[in-house]
Amino acid sequence: MVRIKVVMDNGIIQVTISSPDGIVTGIQYNGIDNLLEVEDEEVHRGYWDLVWSKTGSTGTTGTFDVFKGTSFKVVVETEDQVEVSFTRTWDISLEGGVVPLNLDKRFIMLRNSPGFYSYAVFEHLEEWPPFNLPQVRIVFKLRKDKFHYMAVADNRQRFMPLPEDRLLDRGQPLATPEAVLLVNPVEPEFKGEVDDKYQYSSENKDLKVHGWISLNPPVGFWQITPSSEFRSGGPIKQNLTSHVGPYCLAMFLSAHYAGEDLVLKLNPGEPWKKVFGPVFLYLNSVSSEDNAFSLWEDAKNQMRRETQNWPYSFPASEDFPKPDQRGKVCGRLEVQDRYISYEPIPANGAYIGLAPLGDVGSWQRECKGYQFWTKADEDGNFTIDNIRTGEYNIYAWVPGFIGDYKYDVVVNITEGCDINMGDLIYEPLRNGPTLWEIGIPDRTAAEFYIPDPDLKYINKLYVNHPDRYRQYGLWERYADLYPDGDLVFTVGISDYKNDWFFAQVNRKKEDGTYEGTTWQIKFMLRDVDHTGTYTLRLALATAHLAELQVRVNDPKSDPPLFTTGEIGHDNTIARHGIHGLYRLYNIDVAGVELVEGENIIFLTQAMNTDPLQGIMYDYIRLECPPSTSS
Repeated sequence: MVRIKVVMDNGIIQVTISSPDGIVTGIQYNGIDNLLEVEDEEVHRGYWDLVWSKTGSTGTTGTFDVFKGTSFKVVVETEDQVEVSFTRTWDISLEGGVVPLNLDKRFIMLRNSPGFYSYAVFEHLEEWPPFNLPQVRIVFKLRKDKFHYMAVADNRQRFMPLPEDRLLDRGQPLATPEAVLLVNPVEPEFKGEVDDKYQYSSENKDLKVHGWISLNPPVGFWQITPSSEFRSGGPIKQNLTSHVGPYCLAMFLSAHYAGEDLVLKLNPGEPWKKVFGPVFLYLNSVSSEDNAFSLWEDAKNQMRRETQNWPYSFPASEDFPKPDQRGKVCGRLEVQDRYISYEPIPANGAYIGLAPLGDVGSWQRECKGYQFWTKADEDGNFTIDNIRTGEYNIYAWVPGFIGDYKYDVVVNITEGCDINMGDLIYEPLRNGPTLWEIGIPDRTAAEFYIPDPDLKYINKLYVNHPDRYRQYGLWERYADLYPDGDLVFTVGISDYKNDWFFAQVNRKKEDGTYEGTTWQIKFMLRDVDHTGTYTLRLALATAHLAELQVRVNDPKSDPPLFTTGEIGHDNTIARHGIHGLYRLYNIDVAGVELVEGENIIFLTQAMNTDPLQGIMYDYIRLECPPSTSS
């Protein structure tokens, strides 16, 4: 097959793409011949890739495919715009060796624009074999001799180590393949630090712009995602951003911080089509190195412009609906909890979204369709616009209240529709008044005690940083803080901010093996309704290969009052997160189980084969029986 080069050039930026492969091999800008890593093979510079596996496979891995086109076409060529397409078409002769998808990679360049756009259309026909799809992304590998400063957020940016620093002669591998202790880095300033790409993850709602700055010459390379509609898992799903390489990623589909629950699995006879993107690759520059860090502020301003222009009017694919082909929904959400207020409470700060039809809370595991989210104002008012046509459920969750809301009536979005839902009422689970509570129901463990890291495993960025949990190895600090026994929390005396460790993890024993841990919640009752039923609400922020067992006043009762069974493949502890998938358990506690005076709830994490197993709590509450007055 003859391979040629496709060049897009608007006088500001020149982008070279291999044809018909559709691999970005060169980006020329501001006097730099190529911003991409010239020492790498061309196929490793700027590319779309995916991971797929056959139906019936388990886990989150599979066949890695930097998918290449077999056909090239100029879709649009005018004075104002160029759009090119690189396609790979599937047929039955490819079964078993190639993912059964028609793939169409698109690149767009506009007049006077310092950047370019990319999107892709994935299509699976119903007669084709089903398969699993764990990951879809775009990767750019930048020049390591130029791009040394990385920015992910206002308070998450720094000079980064070199890729060589992670090799065996310069770095010491740690508990996971991604984590490396830099023992002999090229630049001595990084000695003693830990490098791990997961320390720079972000939630979808915050993951709008990130990238790199070169100081000589002062140039920025930024990946801007103006909408999360095509991302999986909803607004607080976490994804990778940029990391040592220097790499810059656009993540569309991943199982990170969730596990197999977020692997896209097509069923036999199921057609599927999805547009991923467009995203914008933005370049900027300043004349003086002294102003190089202002490139981040400029990139944020460009992100705001791209967001305001969403949905774009210029992509040529008929599968990308234009602004006038979309719909709008508005309304007001209130919370009705009779034990807090007789009147409905405005759902201040609620996350409200439209996602494909499903069960309560199913949006956080949804990865086939599109999702559209917003945040309610202080009065609970919300507006969601630019929604693709189709059938949706309305979902929500409200910080400060447990559980999930779902509007049971299907919402049908048509072109140009403007639907006012009026007042919606969320009634969070509640049987009786609160006896006591631990934590804040916000789906994270961030309010609990997060220890200082072991000084051997520091990332300097996160010293005295709000995201303390992003430091490496915090799971090992539990045994340091509780060397002789497990955590005991006394209601009315203990403070969850200081006395509740952020993750219930295993304890390492002297022989190198691990043992499960049992935490205790002690509380006093003056009067017990022995004929009534109390309710224990356990909201988990994440779980990984864990089993949570609950016992009341008898640490050895067998079977326990309640067990989750084995849950979770979130891997949040290993990946320096503070939440993964949300899980809520509601446990009946018969009044005869409780006594007047001191009571103890025992929480045992029973799986104990490695240090990275465990759970993070979001919130715990014990409710009185319904007939009991507060």
